[in-house]
Parts: sequence; C-alpha cells; structure tokens
Amino acid sequence: MIPEKIIRIGSGAGYSGDRIEPAVDLIKEGNLDYIIFECLAERTIALAQLQKMQDPELGYDPLLEERMKACLAHCVSKKVKLISNMGAANPLAAAKKTAKIAQELGLTNLKIAAVFGDDVMSMLDFSTQTFLESGESLSVLGNKIISANAYMGVEGILIALEEGADIILTGRVADPSLFLAPLIHEFAWSMDDYPLLGKGTALGHLMECAGQVCGGYFADGVKKQVPNLGNLGFPIAEINNDGLFHITKLKDSGGMVTTATCKEQLLYEVHDPSAYLTPDVVADFSNITLKEIEKDKVEVYGASGKALTGKLKVSVGYHDGYMADAQISYGGSYALERAQLAIEIVKERLRAKNLEVEDILFDLIGINSLFKEYTSDIYPQELRLRIAAKTKTKETAVKLVNEVETLYTNGPAAGGGISKLVTEVIAIQSILIDKKKVVPKVEYFKS
Repeated sequence: MIPEKIIRIGSGAGYSGDRIEPAVDLIKEGNLDYIIFECLAERTIALAQLQKMQDPELGYDPLLEERMKACLAHCVSKKVKLISNMGAANPLAAAKKTAKIAQELGLTNLKIAAVFGDDVMSMLDFSTQTFLESGESLSVLGNKIISANAYMGVEGILIALEEGADIILTGRVADPSLFLAPLIHEFAWSMDDYPLLGKGTALGHLMECAGQVCGGYFADGVKKQVPNLGNLGFPIAEINNDGLFHITKLKDSGGMVTTATCKEQLLYEVHDPSAYLTPDVVADFSNITLKEIEKDKVEVYGASGKALTGKLKVSVGYHDGYMADAQISYGGSYALERAQLAIEIVKERLRAKNLEVEDILFDLIGINSLFKEYTSDIYPQELRLRIAAKTKTKETAVKLVNEVETLYTNGPAAGGGISKLVTEVIAIQSILIDKKKVVPKVEYFKS
C-alpha cells in the first residue's frame, strides 16, 4: 500500500513589514516542505513602482534583504523551498539581489526564479476601460497613472517549480495562489479540477495573513484572550492529496489556533463566500466545516470551486494629490474646550489664507476620530487633535500643516507635541482584463 503523501507549508509573513523571527522558527522547527512569504498589499506595488522609477535596481520588498539573510541558510539546511511575492514591482532585481546574498552566505547552487508579467501598463485602453469602483473612464486620469498590475495565478510559479527552482520571487500574484501552486505541483492536481483547487485556495486564504489565524488579529484582551502574543507563532498547514488539511502552529510558540480564529480569517476580505473570485478558481467556502481535532490543530473540509471567469483583476495605481497631517495635544483642565477652540482657529486661518482642500477632517483622537458623535459625560484630561486634509498641491499641504504649528504660541493655551507630515497620495482603483492576455514569464539566477 502506497503511503499517503502529506505536504507541510508554513506562512512566513502576512504583509511587508511583518516579523521575521516566527518565520525563522518555522523553517528551523516546522518540518516544512515550503515557506510562503505574502508581502503585497493593494497599494504596495504602486509605491514599489515609484521606487523602481527612481532606481531600476529597487522596487522589491524593503525587508527582502533582511529576510533572506535570516532565512536562506536554514531553508537550505532543512530543504525548504521559499515562495514569495517580495519581488513586488521588480522581481528580476529581487532575484538578482537574493542570488548575491546567497553567495555572500556561502550558499551555492541555489536556483532562484523571478516570476513576472503582471505589469500590464501597455495593455491599458483609455478609450474603453472603466474603473470598477467609480465607473469612470481611465482617460480621466491621463498621465497620473503610475502602475497597472494584474493579479496573476499559479502558472508562473508552477513553471519555476517544475524547472527545479529553490526560491521563487514573484510580482503581483493573488495571495492564495502562492500557497496553491506548490500543492498543484506536488500532487499533480489538474488545472480544471475546480473542487480541488477550491480546497487549496481555502488553505491559502487561511494562511495568507500569517499570525492573524493564530490569534493575532483575533485578540481583544477581554472576551477573546490569546496567550503569549509577544511570542505569536505563525501557522503551518498540513494537507493531503485529496485536499483535506488542518491548520496548526509550533507547540512552544504563542497564540492559538481554534475554530474561532479560523472562522474570522476565513471571512477576511471575502465578498461572497460561495463565489470567491481568484485567478485560478471561483472558490466556494460556503460549506466549509472546521473541527478542532486537538489543541491548536483545526481540520478544514468542505471547500469547493467552480470554473474561472476568464478575467483578471488589475490594480491601477495613480497620483492623487497630497495628504497633510498635523497633530497637537492638549491636557489638563478644559482640554476638550481648548482643542475645540483650536479647530475653530485653524478653520478661520484657512479661510483667511484661501487654502483650497478637497477634503478635511478635524479629529479629536479618543473622542470622535472613529465614532463621530461625542456622547460621553466624562471630560478627558488629555486628548490629541488631528487635522488631516487632501490637497491638489504639495504647497497647499505644507501651508496647512504650518498653520497648525502656529497654535504653539497663538492660542489656545498649553498645546504641545506638534507633529507635521506631508505625503503624496497614491490611490488605487481596479479594472478587469482578459486572462489570456497576461502571460507569466520566468527568469533564473544561480548563486
């Protein structure tokens, strides 16, 4: 009787700035076959594209070098393959940099793949394409567009795996696809076996945010208490050829894996649980069952999938003005009244200087910054006023934050701790593109 094949996959990151130590622990102690680093948010690749424009050797994840120095040697010694979208806007530069790091670490004969082809700027049609969010034509943005990246699926990663890559660095690949690709490769799943692809996508969706499914985002400190969050572990998925899998973590790590933590992650960013659109499958999570089979081990079954839509989502990044953000604190008697007076002063100054803003917020943090109506009868002894505005020009944004700074000596009394920040706004909207037009490309580098 042929023994059942089991694949173990660890999640090494849930976003670009995530912790590195839990990933190292997984590689060293998790008995993994693969470690996946998911590091791209919606705007991240547009920001990376700006970096690439300034320096063609940049545009990849800012923590790539630190992560690789921490993880590569352990991946080699434990024979763990690494897959990540840390390539961001420049997978080729990321792979080249990783090869150099491997050489510096004395790690030879590593095959490092760069998977790209997601940049579809040349395919934009300003005369016919419209944004899903606003319904506006792309033509209204003109030369403000800085990036257009399609959410690719598993195809490019599969090519790299089939050709023996040890490390695979991609651009914009859908988060679950990073996890689904090695399952298709290891189990020889058919690309049109949609129920199986739906199961693998459910695994990827549960794993993609790393510590989140281990209780990180679940914890509220009162009703949902999670142990040892300072040493939060990252998850491990163990799956068989039939798509039955469970989520767990290292025993000595903090956090917890329960049906509740898994349910919250399962619903994360899902618009329709019965039709979760991905580049590989329309996944169906509506009949998923979660079962705690032992402490910190949750079995997942019941996911399925349907045929593709034939379209890929494209995130279009564009310049959208500037953000002015200035803050000042008030404490002691009448802190609330002084902060409210400060708001009126700034409003008057903006009118006097004829400063035009597209949108402006006057937030009393802790009172109305999240919930706009202040209903408490308890007057605060301290609070922080934040004034944030969107402007068309950097000059206007600078003038606005400088007006807040003048509150130091021009009243009301006893304001302090002023901070000022002016940043360019990079906005994102989406379009759809024919999947057949987006062809993944793969290049290799050797250490």
